[in-house]
Amino acid sequence: MRLLLLLLVIVAATLQYSYWWSDSGRPRVLALEAQLAEQAEINQALKARNDALQAEVNELKGGEAGAQAIEERARADLGMIQEDEIFVRIVPEP
Repeated sequence: MRLLLLLLVIVAATLQYSYWWSDSGRPRVLALEAQLAEQAEINQALKARNDALQAEVNELKGGEAGAQAIEERARADLGMIQEDEIFVRIVPEP
């Protein structure tokens, strides 16, 4: 009976050692959990960015409002003007 008890204590100690101090034990689990939390934050930020881009695409595709959105975007990003408009650029002196 004492031999069985001794064997069980040795097995328990071995398992505890591998759980707390081995490379695939608790420290590795904690590192992976931290990495998972960091990746979840990155994914959440990317999802918000993707949702904003999808909303912009839907706005640009939408009929009359889409045409106005395209024109507004062309004016802001590309500096485009219509035929009957006059473009004035004031350059500040250095």
